Amino acid sequence: MTSTSTTNRAGIKTLLRALSSRNYRLFVAGQSVSLVGTWMQQVAMSWLVYRLTGSAFLLGVVGFTSQIPTLLLSPVAGVLADRWNRRRLLIVTQALAMLQAALLAATVLTGIVQVWHIIVLSLILGVVNAFDIPIRQSFLVEMVSNREDLGNAIALNSSMVNGARLIGPTIAGLLVASAGEGVCFILNSASYLAVLVALAAMRLEPGPHRKQQRHVFHELREGFDYAFGFGPIRSILLLVALVSLTGMPYAVLVPVFAKEVLHGGAHTFGFLMTAAGCGAFAGTLYLASRKSVLGLGRLVVVATVLFAAGIAAFAVSTNIPLSLASLVLAGFGAMTLVASCNTILQTILEEDKRGRVMSFFTVAFIGIAPFGSFGAGAMAGTVGPRETLLFGAACCLAGAAVFARHLPQIREKVRPIYVRMGIIKEVAQGMESATEQPPLSDSRD
Repeated sequence: MTSTSTTNRAGIKTLLRALSSRNYRLFVAGQSVSLVGTWMQQVAMSWLVYRLTGSAFLLGVVGFTSQIPTLLLSPVAGVLADRWNRRRLLIVTQALAMLQAALLAATVLTGIVQVWHIIVLSLILGVVNAFDIPIRQSFLVEMVSNREDLGNAIALNSSMVNGARLIGPTIAGLLVASAGEGVCFILNSASYLAVLVALAAMRLEPGPHRKQQRHVFHELREGFDYAFGFGPIRSILLLVALVSLTGMPYAVLVPVFAKEVLHGGAHTFGFLMTAAGCGAFAGTLYLASRKSVLGLGRLVVVATVLFAAGIAAFAVSTNIPLSLASLVLAGFGAMTLVASCNTILQTILEEDKRGRVMSFFTVAFIGIAPFGSFGAGAMAGTVGPRETLLFGAACCLAGAAVFARHLPQIREKVRPIYVRMGIIKEVAQGMESATEQPPLSDSRD
């Protein structure tokens, strides 16, 4: 019994090892509250649009306006993240997001809300997120004391997002059905106070001296040449962009399936989104339990295939249990794919280009998504939502096949980086002794 409890404690310690950093603990505490509100607002907003219009096309439009700023502005945010104090930038973006949620709540509770209000406020939030997301991704490395815990911190961050995804949609579904969408927006606005307090309470070491600043477009070009001139980074960004364009838009069509295919209401929609969150949460817990980056390249391929299988099964399902199971699989695949790609990038890129590379990752994951949302809405209106999702699944499978074909070249180029930087000690030692498999292909932990 003692041996078992000791093993369990050791396992939990490994799973949560990034929480040994005080600043990261504060971040987790604040974000855990804020993200529940974020998911509540996202679900409530989608249901509000569909309730007001009954249009799958307008669901796509709202998704488009909330994400298109990321494509245009995130690269600039990446330059700022490499230039300025990232914590101060995050305080500004979080405060603006809180204001946006308050304005959305006011329009709904006063009864003046119209679809154009939602579209405009979605655009405003999109602008805020275009700056917030790459800055927050770049800031992660400053909050973690031990560099070896960076992969664990990324996985825990994704676990936190999807833990909130388990709670937020369910609460939103219940509140929308009983009190209306406006209450969800109020609670989201209030939730930003938690992350603002956490950011203010952090104690950070002085950052490295910033190099002489040049014109924004020059630094953008420098970051672009670095990211797309290096095969492993380029392959990851292109795969994430393809999945975001063709696969991830399944989420904007979930209200259509909830109402038209499964003959449910707001509760059904909330449960479907929660099912996807369950799968994603399981995927990030699995990643957090891993002790190194060994095997992540192969895992990216497997996760992409699982995601495609999940959305294909959801597309053809006509009953709630199968639909829930399909979204669990899709959620697991999607988040495992994204978090694995994020971890690989964060551990191989050069520090002075971290902000810009993570901004390109944000563009690939979120900035491309509005075209997928818009296209999915339009395609669903012409050929049908089921055919739309099946097409997306086929594209994701094709992307997985191409990435798998290039995996040997990716291994070859990443290996010397891990040896030189020594980010993951067991990886470097294994390669120096030439007894380990390449870091992106070895399936062992």
